[in-house]
Amino acid sequence: MSSSDSAETIVPDTEHRGLIARLPPLPRDLAQLARFDRPIGWWLLFWPCVAGVWLSGAGWQWALLAWLLLGSIAMRGAGCVYNDITDAELDRKVARTASRPIASGRVSKRTAWIWLAVLSFVGLIVLLQLPLRAQIVALVSLILVAAYPFMKRITWWPQAWLGLTFSWGALVGWAVFGSDNWAAPIAVYLGCVAWTVGYDTIYALQDREDDALVGIRSSALRMGGKVKQGVAGCYALAVAMWAIGFWFLRADWVACITLIPVAWHLGWQVTTLDENDPANPLHRFRSNRWAGFLLAIACFIVGNAGV
Repeated sequence: MSSSDSAETIVPDTEHRGLIARLPPLPRDLAQLARFDRPIGWWLLFWPCVAGVWLSGAGWQWALLAWLLLGSIAMRGAGCVYNDITDAELDRKVARTASRPIASGRVSKRTAWIWLAVLSFVGLIVLLQLPLRAQIVALVSLILVAAYPFMKRITWWPQAWLGLTFSWGALVGWAVFGSDNWAAPIAVYLGCVAWTVGYDTIYALQDREDDALVGIRSSALRMGGKVKQGVAGCYALAVAMWAIGFWFLRADWVACITLIPVAWHLGWQVTTLDENDPANPLHRFRSNRWAGFLLAIACFIVGNAGV
């Protein structure tokens, strides 16, 4: 296959085009199908897990975090494969997604199901490393994952369902070492849901015109000309819920100071968001890997203070 042919089979928002282009056709398509070329997804799944572990006061827990990172990569990949299987017809109608492996016909649905099973098996291996309470909490999320691809067909707020799904790691992380008092992790989880609605609305700006044409619903369309205000509201709610979670854990307003860096970063996203620049929303969306990192650090400080 020539370099020009390779370029045509790489989806537009691939981050590591050079690395992906060097792969043979089938491995390249499978890598794209699992979004290995776009690591932002697994970071957004991973950081709530870290936040939950660190909020529990268990310390660094590097070995556990390595397992959770592997699980985030595998299960995010499995979720993307499942999403592309169910959305193949819709993806063909949207410019940004028409070149995806299943939508374009380069990967059959049978091959995709096999790949989904492989990724799910890796996720199972990670699941077995967790204590029983965390295993049960993690398995509940499969209900959310299974329903997510259909939300864009029945609600204007599929981003909210994605938030319920992508933020679940905060509860899983807490379940490993945390106490039976779930007030703090639930508040942090709900904050992560609001954060997800905000950043995925920014991501959805890329597809507004195509989504409107084919009947796909999204928060970006629902907010209309008030996307900035809507995202700002989501981010403000996120920071407020994180602060409430910290207060439940330590009734000390000083603990909330740890949220200043992540609040500043989210504010920067909103104030610099430019809906008319095609590259701007994708860049702001990807910057949330740093927002997740800053949130996790805040959780570590609050959860482990005095330990």
